[in-house]
Amino acid sequence: MMASHRPSGKTVRNVVLVHGAYADGSSWSEVIERLQAAGLNATAAQNPLGSLADDVAHTRRILALQDGPTMLVGHSFAGTVITEAGIDPQVVGLVYVAARAPDVGEDHGALAKGFPTPPASAGLVYQDGFGALTEHAFVNDFANGVAPVKARALYAVQGRVSDTLFVETTTEAAWRSKPCWYAVSRQDRTISPELERFLAKRMDASTVEIDAGHLSLVSHPQEVADLILQAARA
Repeated sequence: MMASHRPSGKTVRNVVLVHGAYADGSSWSEVIERLQAAGLNATAAQNPLGSLADDVAHTRRILALQDGPTMLVGHSFAGTVITEAGIDPQVVGLVYVAARAPDVGEDHGALAKGFPTPPASAGLVYQDGFGALTEHAFVNDFANGVAPVKARALYAVQGRVSDTLFVETTTEAAWRSKPCWYAVSRQDRTISPELERFLAKRMDASTVEIDAGHLSLVSHPQEVADLILQAARA
């Protein structure tokens, strides 16, 4: 049975933000500005996307630098990372932004087959063990709703993912024991919105829906920041 999610009662001043596949820490920039303006200490991880273990280890290093209770936030694939890393005792809550949220050992690909197939994955091309989205898939599917000039700039700095990254599974599911929040992207073309709603409901997350594509943190930073602030104040 899932653990009951109760507020921690601790004052949260720290937020660690974890980027997903095809992105880097700068994708959180406009959210960070808003969190800082609200008086929070925000730090974005720069994960290598080579393996789940490496991404989790790097996230844990960032968590170790925090000076107290911390909200851990993940976008897209980083939902897998925060699900594993979120058992850290510094973490008092998890915020998922259009993100994966696997259970222990769960095959996300198999789960996703039960929901409509989003178009972005058709543009994933691997070479020499690492993959990236084509420009068309990145701009039109991954970054739909982002201004085209901005989307092409993000494409230019996209992170390459290892060909094993998406099949690795977690050994922990922090959402089973810690309070959770979830931002569903209604216009998502990278993860099915129906799958996002399923994951949010399964973890009993406090949920908002944003009329945005997959990169809501770029196109709707205020709404994403508001959800993180809500979580931090809970």
